[in-house]
Amino acid sequence: MDTTGNETVLHSFMGPPDGAGPSAGLIMDKAGNLYGTAGGGSYGYGTVFKLDTSGNETMLYSFTNVPDGAYPSAGLIMDKAGNLYGTTTGGGAGNCVLLGVSGCGAVFKLDTTGNETVLYRFTNVPDGTLPYAGLIMDKAGNLYGTTEFGGDGSCDFGVGCGTVFRLDTTGNEIVLYSFMGPPDGAIPLAGLIMDKAGNLYGTTYGGVMPTGWERCSS
Repeated sequence: MDTTGNETVLHSFMGPPDGAGPSAGLIMDKAGNLYGTAGGGSYGYGTVFKLDTSGNETMLYSFTNVPDGAYPSAGLIMDKAGNLYGTTTGGGAGNCVLLGVSGCGAVFKLDTTGNETVLYRFTNVPDGTLPYAGLIMDKAGNLYGTTEFGGDGSCDFGVGCGTVFRLDTTGNEIVLYSFMGPPDGAIPLAGLIMDKAGNLYGTTYGGVMPTGWERCSS
């Protein structure tokens, strides 16, 4: 959309193998190319795509579920070298089933030639499951994110209340915090931000209410 409010459709998704239902935002490189995620793809488990400045789309990667991941719901981040990083809500590994898809979710890297590396595969307990949100990266290259469920907590769902995690540059995951439900929160759907001192900030359901996410009466 230009500065006068005129909209231009840069690309219309057509479903597999192109992509469908992009639910996250975009990032832009220095040359003006756009990058994002969508459903669909060659195998129906989601895609990473690029749109050049002329609106031409390139499918950079199509997910296959296990072992590489499935259903990327969040946007991407890019490092200084042009590598892309993101999450998939399903696929990867672990004893989880999401929408009929095996796997607890994954963190992935896509290099500038389109090669995917799975940096981490979630296993539910105690490390987390269903990383719905995107990632942030610190100056040292460590990645930070949230998982909607999993961890050490005990929720009504019986699958943990979610986590905040860090992934170092060698692929080691550290659970920085496991939510326990009220009063500290549960089910962190959104991503994180970091201040200059390295402190992390985010949001959850839950809180001081009895459950925080289900009781509402008129």
